[in-house]
Amino acid sequence: MTKKIYIFDTTLRDGEQTPGVSLNIHEKLEIARQLQILGVDIIEAGFPFASKGDFEAVKAIAKNIKGSIITGLARTSKQDIDTAWEALKYAENPRIHTFIATSDIHMQHKLNMKPEEVLERARSMVKYTKSFCPNVEFSPEDGTRTRPEFLYRVLEAVIEAGADVVNIPDTVGYTTPGEYGTFIRGIRENVPNIHKAVISVHCHNDLGLAVANSLAAIENGAQQIECAVNGLGERAGNAALEEIVMSIKTRSNYFKCHTDIVTEHLTKTSNLVSHLTGVQIQNNKAIVGSNAFAHESGIHQHGVLNCRETYEIMTPESVGLKKNLIVLGKHSGRHAFEERLKEIGYDNLDFVKINEAFLKFKDLADKKKSISDEDIEALIKQEVFQVPENYKLEHFQVSSGNNIVATSTVKIRYDGNSIDEASCGDGPVDATFKAIEKAVGINVKLKDYFLKAIGSGKDALGEVTVKIEKDNKIFSAKGVSTDVVEASAKAFINAINKMHYYLFQEENSASCISKTIDRKSVV
Repeated sequence: MTKKIYIFDTTLRDGEQTPGVSLNIHEKLEIARQLQILGVDIIEAGFPFASKGDFEAVKAIAKNIKGSIITGLARTSKQDIDTAWEALKYAENPRIHTFIATSDIHMQHKLNMKPEEVLERARSMVKYTKSFCPNVEFSPEDGTRTRPEFLYRVLEAVIEAGADVVNIPDTVGYTTPGEYGTFIRGIRENVPNIHKAVISVHCHNDLGLAVANSLAAIENGAQQIECAVNGLGERAGNAALEEIVMSIKTRSNYFKCHTDIVTEHLTKTSNLVSHLTGVQIQNNKAIVGSNAFAHESGIHQHGVLNCRETYEIMTPESVGLKKNLIVLGKHSGRHAFEERLKEIGYDNLDFVKINEAFLKFKDLADKKKSISDEDIEALIKQEVFQVPENYKLEHFQVSSGNNIVATSTVKIRYDGNSIDEASCGDGPVDATFKAIEKAVGINVKLKDYFLKAIGSGKDALGEVTVKIEKDNKIFSAKGVSTDVVEASAKAFINAINKMHYYLFQEENSASCISKTIDRKSVV
């Protein structure tokens, strides 16, 4: 039996720190459930002390997700650790992940602490954490820029204090594969009690080396890899989960290890995260990009048709891509539709959600001759995995042309009432956005707008992603339709609904955090 590599997913913590990404509790739970289905060993649910919303999200995930270890991040302060435990104590398998910087540059310029103070803080806070949480992980922030001799002392101390996992982060994405492999091997050879803990790594992608560095760490004794779906994370992101997992699976004879990830769910997981975060997947992204299994060259096409292995080192099916065997259209019934949902991985939907999706499918089938799996997934994500519709777009009408000013009229339903408004703009989409803003009475800043086609042909669905900003918070949402203006309007109103849901959620979560937690003294 080969060695198991534990997959630690930080999409909901470090991944959410991707600029422009903000997830609510509903969305975090959806991702956590999918990570559970994917077979992720450890889910880092968030940073409970960071905000009321983060606390409630970690708590909700701890209560609802079984099987996976649920962890929350905490600085080496009692306030952080207490808050993390308050959120995590409901979990079937809780873990607190505590950290403090250990590099000279961080200790001097960020912490204003001497090395011996940092060592003692790390040791004492791991011991404190261990007193009530059975599973503790410790990270020396900026580990790869830490003096090795000092790092060895810190790791020995925290393991002695009870750390079950020691994570070595390349916080700023500075190291290289050969260098990092040697660094990990040095820890194995120079920390006397290292055999009592699992070695973990957390690599950032500033030089595009996060995946390569993580694999080099595996070759030198690392047993846990911290990564994120689609490589999301601070700055250039983290090591991409799907690339780590498929590298290990495809080259298992070389790495002599395995993961428990159900790789057939990788594509679905990637698409869900992209949809909820609003971060597009580049076409040439390894494993999950739209071109990952596309062959343009005639030589390549000929080779693949004769023998797939000539130019494909893994099958599309191994990452969850399936071929259509039945064409769905307006004459297709509910049974065929349900079967297709199961085939593409949506076998856990309840009757209400299936019915909603089927009605949307029939509406779309009146506009398109045939419905692809991509179309169905777009409908599912758009119509089923949405926050409550406080504002509903009932009607819109636009007038535009190259010689007239674009004008849009909208009808919005809110709280049982219909509101009609009209506005002019720089094109039909801009006019529609301005009319919606007038109708809901909320001014927002449009931060990003992205349009792509789902499928091919003149009747292809248009999928619009928008990001809006209000009070320094960013909300992203999508809309789909065969009409680009309608897709844009749906995306915009969905983003406003997300904003409304988030603000309501924040108001209601304020009273849920223990009033006994002192928030004044933190490192």
